[in-house]
Amino acid sequence: MSEKEPQHASFLYAMKAVVWSFFGLRRKSDFEKDQVKLNPVHFIIAGVLGAMIFVGLLITVVKLVVSQ
Repeated sequence: MSEKEPQHASFLYAMKAVVWSFFGLRRKSDFEKDQVKLNPVHFIIAGVLGAMIFVGLLITVVKLVVSQ
C-alpha cells in the first residue's frame, strides 16, 4: 500500500494560523494539524508579516491619539 504524503497548506492558511495564534484562539486539534500541514518557511514569513502589520497598526493608533 502506498503511503499518502501530507498535503501542504497554502500561504493564506499559514497567515490564518498566525493571526489566530496572535489572539490565542487556537484549538489543540488545529495546532496538531498545523504541525503536519504548514511549511516552516510560510509560517516564518507569515509570522514576521503579521508582527509588522501589528506594529504598524499600533503606531498608527498612537499617532492618531497623540495628534488630537
